Formats: sequence, C-alpha cells, structure tokens
Amino acid sequence: MENSPTSVESLVAGFAELTLETTDLSGMERFYRDVLGLQVLAREDDRIWLAVGDRGRLGLWSPGSKEFGDRGGRHVHFAFAVSRGALDALARRLREDGAEVRGPVEHPGDDRSIYFRDPAGNLVEAWDFFHHGDGAREGVEALA
Repeated sequence: MENSPTSVESLVAGFAELTLETTDLSGMERFYRDVLGLQVLAREDDRIWLAVGDRGRLGLWSPGSKEFGDRGGRHVHFAFAVSRGALDALARRLREDGAEVRGPVEHPGDDRSIYFRDPAGNLVEAWDFFHHGDGAREGVEALA
C-alpha cells in the first residue's frame, strides 16, 4: 500500500473473531468442525468458539442478550482465506456434504473464490486472495 497524503497508518492487525448467531449450535458446530475442519476451542452454555488460522476465531452464539449488548443481525457475507489447493479440496468436501457450491469463480489478478451457505443460511466465501495471484503480492507488500 502506497503512502499518500490521504492514507492513514492502520492500527488494526487483522480480524480476531467473527461471531454468527444460530438456533442450532450443534448443527453449526458439526458443519464448521467436520466439513471445514475448524478446531473447537471452547464450549459454553450459549456459544462455541472455533479456531480460524493461527490468530482468529469463529464464535457460534445462540440468540439472546449477551454481556456487552451484542445481538445477532443479518450480514452480507464473510470470507475465509485458503490456499489454492485447499480451495478445490474444500469445494469437493462441501459438495460431498450436500452443500451447494458456486465456483470456483475466477477474479481479476488470478485469484479464485467459492461461495456456499452454512446450515444457518449465512453466505460464506473461501478465497485464495492472500495465497495466490495478485492478492498474494499485494498482501506481502501491505505488510512490508
């Protein structure tokens, strides 16, 4: 990323967590654990935490009031970063589990994505942007 008079230095290092609301904690846990391969970090009465990569986590929360006034809501979509080889393997695994998968979709810059819905109907993207094509170069340059 080029420094310019209008650019601001980021104080954010990345995502720490994303939380999804669901009425079916066990079904969502099964999907993210058994199909996507995420490791369960913790189970609480109203939520489950799963590891995403080295530094992130996915929260699956039951509906209801939470400690900081959190509440569920509709989102557009979110994306997991994957390597190109893992993208094809993930698409196969999702289809074997009965999920409808769109893609791989080719993007400008030679990176690709697949799109699918989890058991709660959330639109999920798996994208090789930071691991292949122009995104890999941009990601490395942004960290320099």
